[in-house]
Amino acid sequence: MKPNNLRGIKYSWFDVPLMTPTDGEMMSSQITMEQTPLNSLDRCDRCGAQAYVRAILLSGGQLLFCAHHAKTYAQGLKPVVATIQDESENLVAKAAK
Repeated sequence: MKPNNLRGIKYSWFDVPLMTPTDGEMMSSQITMEQTPLNSLDRCDRCGAQAYVRAILLSGGQLLFCAHHAKTYAQGLKPVVATIQDESENLVAKAAK
């Protein structure tokens, strides 16, 4: 892959180490993401249905799943997930209304 040359950047995004703006030291590998409630705009990365589960990965990314696919992939996600935000109880609340 060719290096990114936009705005004077001469490296690919994955070649540049993460630096903190204040002290210039490398950022911790522990990345925390603020958990915001899932809403109807959040969609399952597998099928596109409304997402009720957010899996925050150790690498810093996230995956969104409907309740069905969250159950399907639960075992495989355990080694790579830092946090799981499960709001599937909202399905029962919607059905009760």
